[in-house]
Amino acid sequence: MAKIINSHDQLSLEQIEQFESENNVKLSELYREFLLKWNGGKARPNIFKISDEQGSSVLNVFYGIGEMYDNLEDFLDIMDDRLPEGFIPIAEDPAGNVICLGTEEPYYEKIYFWDHEEESENPDDMSNMYFLADNINGFLDSLYEDDAK
Repeated sequence: MAKIINSHDQLSLEQIEQFESENNVKLSELYREFLLKWNGGKARPNIFKISDEQGSSVLNVFYGIGEMYDNLEDFLDIMDDRLPEGFIPIAEDPAGNVICLGTEEPYYEKIYFWDHEEESENPDDMSNMYFLADNINGFLDSLYEDDAK
């Protein structure tokens, strides 16, 4: 599993619950554990495969909760009305695409890649969404290093 570096201030369960309440979102148990342990940051290794057609991308940073540059709440606002219903952005790549967490069935807990180059006028169009993993731990396990160095 990838390790997280440059993580942010430690969160309490109460802060996560407050975030969920204020943003009307239900985070998965595994993602809550991730936030409690790391609260965002950079992953090492940090490369992930999107799909055979799309190739791979680099995980730039996981968003955290609280006063920080990569604030999850800010990105919820930025991506509001751009992501399909039931998804929140939890990380980004350097090209302006986001890694999303499903917060409603049938996508609850699943991790998807949202490609801004293929963004539709209809935010609920899933044609620019690529399945990455069943949950945050599966996504972290899928990260790898670039062997081409």
